[in-house]
Amino acid sequence: MSSQPASRRTVLCCAALAGAAGLGAAACSPDGTGQKTPSTPTAPVELGSAGAVPVGGAKIYREQRVVVAQPAKGEFTAFSAVCTHAGCVVDSVEDGKINCPCHGSQFDARTGKVLQGPAEKPLPSIPVTAKGGRLVAGPDA
Repeated sequence: MSSQPASRRTVLCCAALAGAAGLGAAACSPDGTGQKTPSTPTAPVELGSAGAVPVGGAKIYREQRVVVAQPAKGEFTAFSAVCTHAGCVVDSVEDGKINCPCHGSQFDARTGKVLQGPAEKPLPSIPVTAKGGRLVAGPDA
């Protein structure tokens, strides 16, 4: 082991690499800030008309990070739209499958369960109600 101090060049190079690693981690967070954002609403949020969710299908509310399914007329279930693998927001629902664009994970639109990895955990369930023909999701919904 050398007893000589690191050269200025070595110190600057290591600092640059450490800074780049930090920026990469921030860019990979769901909102690009490096801060972890909640995967489910922390307060009730109005999503819009209950009629916007097709019977037997689902709709993604990207801004609110919620997916709502209507397995039977008037019956609604909701899940976080944030993939449990890497925190990306899911982008489509096809043939009863919620699809994540980042790494190909798929979830069952009725249950939130993983159908295809790399995700290993289901999408977290969110309370949802239809009040006056409007959907409200989140705690106390």
